[in-house]
Amino acid sequence: MSSTIEVNPAPPASVVPQAVATVRRRPTRRAAAGRSFRRHWQLYLLMVLPLAYFVIFKYVPISNAVIAFKDYSPIKGPWGSDWVGFRNFELFFQNPVFWTLVKNTFFLAAYTVLASFPIPIILAIALNEIRVGVFKKTVQLVTYAPYFISTVVVVSMTILVLSPQLGFVNDAIGLFGIPKVDFLGNPDYFRHIYVWSDVWQTTGYSAVIYLAALAGIDPALHESARIDGASRLQRIRNVDLPGIMPTAVIILILGVGNIMSIGFEKAFLLQNPLNQSQAEIIATYVYKTGLLNADFSMATAIGLFNSVVNLVLLVVVNFAAKRITGNGLWS
Repeated sequence: MSSTIEVNPAPPASVVPQAVATVRRRPTRRAAAGRSFRRHWQLYLLMVLPLAYFVIFKYVPISNAVIAFKDYSPIKGPWGSDWVGFRNFELFFQNPVFWTLVKNTFFLAAYTVLASFPIPIILAIALNEIRVGVFKKTVQLVTYAPYFISTVVVVSMTILVLSPQLGFVNDAIGLFGIPKVDFLGNPDYFRHIYVWSDVWQTTGYSAVIYLAALAGIDPALHESARIDGASRLQRIRNVDLPGIMPTAVIILILGVGNIMSIGFEKAFLLQNPLNQSQAEIIATYVYKTGLLNADFSMATAIGLFNSVVNLVLLVVVNFAAKRITGNGLWS
């Protein structure tokens, strides 16, 4: 009997060194990270302080949120207090004011987002189209300056302007025979006062972000549009708006993600017994429950619930924006 032995031919000599070289040229992730750190160690060093800030003041305190599931005692501490599970959450959900707080918070925050989102875009586009330098800088100064006024001062100015006795608004409407109106004593006016005073204070600052995005648009696009005979409005619609769309989407997502974390200071300062039916929001209720009534466990449970709702909204809106526009927080 004869047997046939098949011998596979050896690969060409030039292939083996090439394959070995390819393997050697493929660095590991650890080596790539080490090489990047050695090249850009100054940039990594700049990140130390921001990371330390978030770790110390944001992530470490999260561990104390455990008191939301405990009957917190200052003597026993966060970890020595008795465990009660979800009792604090159940008490809050069964509280008659629960739906009122959620409704007031959501409506006020949604109103703020809807009102404050388009106005800075309009202002930024208008400023971008202005060619008179002095007028443009004056408008920027006038609209940007209110951002540096503290919330307490803004609220004090609002109270004085809308006062039934001293406010010039009531004096102005009195010229037309309209009786004086107690704006701050009527709960129906609270949301409008809160939102539009906030728009006045923050529009100039928000417009700066969109101006920076407009400055990053390639001038060649505008030149091409002019050559094609596009009017100014057509260039705004087809060049400027698509150019700032990624920035606008990110700001909208962040605004909706914080929709349940409406600012505490202004709402608390504008509150009074007459308008509290619409002025009482989750942030002010947490303050009264935790600090004034010393019910720290319940206040922490309410704040944790609020944060979870914000997180869910942020993820959902980011997913929807990613599917619709192709832009998102992590794209």
